[in-house]
Amino acid sequence: MNLLKTLATVSSMTLVSRILGFVRDAIIARSFGAGMATDAFFVAFKLPNLLRRVFAEGAFSQAFVPVLAEYKEKQGDDAARALLANVTGLLTLALAGVTLLGMLAAPWVIYLSAPGFSNDADKFGLTVTLLRITFPYILLISLASLASSVLNTWRQFSIPALTPTLLNISFILFATLLAPYFDPPVLALGWAVFAGGLAQLAFQLPYLRRIRMLPWPRLRFNDAGVNRIMRQMGPAIFGVSIGQISLVINTIFASLLVSGSVSWMYYADRLMEFPTGVLGVALGTILLPSLSRHAAQAADAEFSHLLDWGIRLSLLLALPSAVGLAILSWPLIATLFMYGKFTANDVAMTQQALIAYAFGLVGLILVKVLAPGFYARQNVKTPVRIALLTLACTQLMNLAFIIPLKHAGLSLAIGLGACLNAGLLLYQLRRHGIYQPQPGWGRFARKVALALAVMAEVLLVLYWSLPLDWLHSAAWQRVVWLTVLVLIGVLVYFACLYAQGFRLADFKRREA
Repeated sequence: MNLLKTLATVSSMTLVSRILGFVRDAIIARSFGAGMATDAFFVAFKLPNLLRRVFAEGAFSQAFVPVLAEYKEKQGDDAARALLANVTGLLTLALAGVTLLGMLAAPWVIYLSAPGFSNDADKFGLTVTLLRITFPYILLISLASLASSVLNTWRQFSIPALTPTLLNISFILFATLLAPYFDPPVLALGWAVFAGGLAQLAFQLPYLRRIRMLPWPRLRFNDAGVNRIMRQMGPAIFGVSIGQISLVINTIFASLLVSGSVSWMYYADRLMEFPTGVLGVALGTILLPSLSRHAAQAADAEFSHLLDWGIRLSLLLALPSAVGLAILSWPLIATLFMYGKFTANDVAMTQQALIAYAFGLVGLILVKVLAPGFYARQNVKTPVRIALLTLACTQLMNLAFIIPLKHAGLSLAIGLGACLNAGLLLYQLRRHGIYQPQPGWGRFARKVALALAVMAEVLLVLYWSLPLDWLHSAAWQRVVWLTVLVLIGVLVYFACLYAQGFRLADFKRREA
């Protein structure tokens, strides 16, 4: 299997999902703006979305895939199928209980996650209603993520990568066609979440059947494999999802700021999810099964070489993404979101959050690559210690930044916290001898730095010389000129790398 080709395939599927996500957010911004209704929805969706990230992109796969891969490699498909049946039964039972409890306790959940909303009875009541509609998504997306983990272990990467598009399609259909039939219309977004989760689960079931990995769920509480997974899941959830936990805490802070702060941070975060998903999540998805296999085979050299490949590829693509997001933040937000009720002030406030987030993009992506280095070896203690320290430092930064920078300070704290998390993970990988850097890092860093400097200079000159009013120009003009700027930035960056000797073949890597 060519990992670079597989990465391109998974990233392409993720790209489709992210593009649909932007269409979704543009429609939501145009239809609902940034105010009380959207604040209520985004807060209500925060917890289910957190669980989506934890299970689909984090802790569950980190705990489950290494054990499943070990069963597959050492005991065969029948043992792996039995493990899957036991895990599915226990997971369904546990999540059904969590879902029911969450729906019943919705007012207390909202009071804890957005205490500022309690001062407005209408806003608080709407948020509670939306949370009760969206909470079953936790059960649906968790089972869908279980299916994705199995397909990824069997190297069926395309279907799990395409599955998230179904949620975006659901949002688009409900927001454009069904919103007028709800009172208030924002309830349509809540039901879109429920329908999207159901579609994501149903879509993958035929593919599980095709690889003969669709057993009936069973409840066996004393199964050794299930117990190993459950013991690792608790610490893994905290260790891998530290950024998402910080987002939830930041929502509490943001709910105490002026109305719209939650929405401004949400739209900035959506733009950050584009490179994070297309690169970070895609890389982590394809790396984990291979790293788990090398760990099971005690192939330490191959394990280290694969991590080195992932780190270099992450930096090669994440650094220009961060620079590009910061420089082009204003035209990006104006082009993608400034329609209908989304105002010029919303653009300015969202830009502040996006620039602050951009400082942490490299860290956010590297965490997706470095954390599997521990979880593939079924080591959860080290990432958890790092996560605890990172969470504490992030909250200290929140307190330091929120007064002078308001909502942008909260975004900056998350970004810098992610960089701290990645740096500590890398240090511990080196310290334990798990990762040994390969030769050529000095030349690599110098060439990337030069290409970044040239790209930034060209983008700044072009951006400031364009005679275009991004706030008042026609939508098609904004789209055309933004596309031109992005393409020029990409071409300049890779042309500069090519002139310095970089070749695509240098990053090809095959896995048996």
